[in-house]
Amino acid sequence: MTSRFGFTLHATDGEARLGTVRTRHGDIRTPAFMPVGTVGTVKGLYLDQVEEAGADIILGNTYHLMLRPGAEQVAALGGLHEFIGWKRPILTDSGGFQIMSLSKIRKISEQGAVFQSHIDGKRHELSPERAMEIQRLLGSDIQMQLDQCIAFPHTEKQAEKAMELSLRWAERSRAAFGRQEGRGCFGIVQGGINPVLRRASAEGLTAIGFEGYAIGGLAVGEGQKLMLATIGHTAPHLPADRPRYLMGVGTPEDILEAVALGIDMFDCVLPTRSGRHGQAFTRFGKVNLRNARHAADRRPLDAESPCPALSRYSRAYLHHLMRSGELLGMMLLSWANIAYYQSLMAGIRAAIAEGRFEDFRAETKEQWKRGEAVA
Repeated sequence: MTSRFGFTLHATDGEARLGTVRTRHGDIRTPAFMPVGTVGTVKGLYLDQVEEAGADIILGNTYHLMLRPGAEQVAALGGLHEFIGWKRPILTDSGGFQIMSLSKIRKISEQGAVFQSHIDGKRHELSPERAMEIQRLLGSDIQMQLDQCIAFPHTEKQAEKAMELSLRWAERSRAAFGRQEGRGCFGIVQGGINPVLRRASAEGLTAIGFEGYAIGGLAVGEGQKLMLATIGHTAPHLPADRPRYLMGVGTPEDILEAVALGIDMFDCVLPTRSGRHGQAFTRFGKVNLRNARHAADRRPLDAESPCPALSRYSRAYLHHLMRSGELLGMMLLSWANIAYYQSLMAGIRAAIAEGRFEDFRAETKEQWKRGEAVA
């Protein structure tokens, strides 16, 4: 383990960046996709499978772990790494997304957010200081500031108000984080889709000073075109020597396009959520295993993949499992999707290192479009 947190930028290809984030639990190769383990589990997978697929880091969530089993309980059991049996880095989201998604059971003030638990109805306060305290108790390697994320559509006034509150919370989060060897605190850029607000947020966070910077408040209903435009307005105002994390994104195409705009880190529930609903992401594009045309198809999803979920089981069998409502089908497709996402990231990193990212990007999108004879 290293005692220092840092980021090294190894190469660029256009705006695409190849780097390494160093943490006390090991290195994160960037661009990186981080599987989401909200409550200490990547749904449907053993963590051994997640690691073997190529993931360097997973996520946990402050709000959900605060409610169950409780941050103090996790700390007493040795911290989140020990609790779940994951030796590599962990990033914890501060609960800012839940401030938006659970809007019916929370109230916001300058102090923070007060939630009514969706589990037992008890009231919990999540201030910037408490959010950072929980993350310290969990022992995560990357800890996010508490912010206010707002859904799209919204008014300019709503975006401005949430951005300014998030900046004030950023100062308090940074102070509460203090000094933690081998761990980093990331600020979160807000501001809706307004370039002026996004720049003000990025510059304000840079003035505070963080080990990394996230772009939040996207993939909340604005669509890909506006999302990419907002990333393009924002990324140039973030320090080049710090990692850039696009929160909650997204599809393989979203990731390719965002890497081209200078993003280093991604997370999304899409691979496992789609797997549970019968959709696989592959080199040949998306495959809906619930579709009747796969009922007699003996081919695997990808015969050349090292992941057994992609190469060992026939489409006919996967179709049968999904139509039968079998848990194994959901597990196999979740595994296949996490493996494909990690394979995509490995291909992106190799292409940047070789100075051929744009060719890789075009070839990958063409393969998705072309698919297979019977995909």
